Amino acid sequence: MSEFEKKKLDEQFSSFARRNFEKPKRCKNLEQIRFYVKELSAEVENFKQRFNYVPNSAYTLLAQYNSMQNSMLYADFKNSY
Repeated sequence: MSEFEKKKLDEQFSSFARRNFEKPKRCKNLEQIRFYVKELSAEVENFKQRFNYVPNSAYTLLAQYNSMQNSMLYADFKNSY
């Protein structure tokens, strides 16, 4: 895959993410974040299968959602105990 094709896929993913995902810091509850993690994971798998390439921004966004999810889970755990 050429650098041009990779750059085009990066732009395609960025556009898709802006339209379909809310920024991780704006998510208000755990279920919303879990939904986004599931959808984003499916999109990563789709990119792997179709292009054998996944934009770094997809992994970065997934890491941000996972971090927010872990923070919310920890806060809930602290409040429960």
